[in-house]
Amino acid sequence: AGQGFMRGFSLLTRQPILTSALRPPSAYVFMSGRKMSDRAQRLQEEERETLLLPLLSDGWATLTARDAINKKFKFKDFRKAFQFMQGVAVHADQLDHHPEWTNVYNTVDITLTTHDCDGLSRRDIELAARIEEEAKIVKQQ
Repeated sequence: AGQGFMRGFSLLTRQPILTSALRPPSAYVFMSGRKMSDRAQRLQEEERETLLLPLLSDGWATLTARDAINKKFKFKDFRKAFQFMQGVAVHADQLDHHPEWTNVYNTVDITLTTHDCDGLSRRDIELAARIEEEAKIVKQQ
């Protein structure tokens, strides 16, 4: 495995993956109580205000063109940006919810929305919170 990473297995596909050496593979647990077949519900207006506020204060922004949130993450170099993306991929795999993202050198641009409900859902909030934690871990290394 690469520097700072160790081998693990995807909870969904059972295929080998690289995971952050800071957290053992056993730390990656499926979101409790959710079945993969559960259809996501679009956030209600009162949920939006409560659940989005912490993310907006962390630099996420709502998009005007569609019901989604976006944030650009900047890292020291390409290696750190890619390490971050690998960590986010593990979380996305666990949640069965995948970001729209691009990477150019040390910048990762992420947009979250739930296509099942054509807008923001609790899945986006959960993944955004995990993305924030992953960014903190990678930037501290």
